[in-house]
Amino acid sequence: MNKAFDIIKQGLQEAIDDARGNEIGVRVHRPRPVDVKAVRAKVGMTQEQFAGWFGFSTATLRHWERGDRVPRGPALVLLNVIERNPGAVIKALQS
Repeated sequence: MNKAFDIIKQGLQEAIDDARGNEIGVRVHRPRPVDVKAVRAKVGMTQEQFAGWFGFSTATLRHWERGDRVPRGPALVLLNVIERNPGAVIKALQS
């Protein structure tokens, strides 16, 4: 039981360190918030088109645009990239 406890404890400590960005030599990048409706308007797509092209559900996109929810994690990273260079993302997805 002691070994199991040590393994669990180590895993939890690694998770805490990762969340805090305490890993040696690692810089944690936090993507900035994105105005999803403005990004969609920038690319000139309907909600259905935008959701379909970039792999979001239309319902999730609506929640983001209304402000009921905010994009997080990989979705937020993708939205930041789409905002900066939508053409590159579309080209990559067409391949």
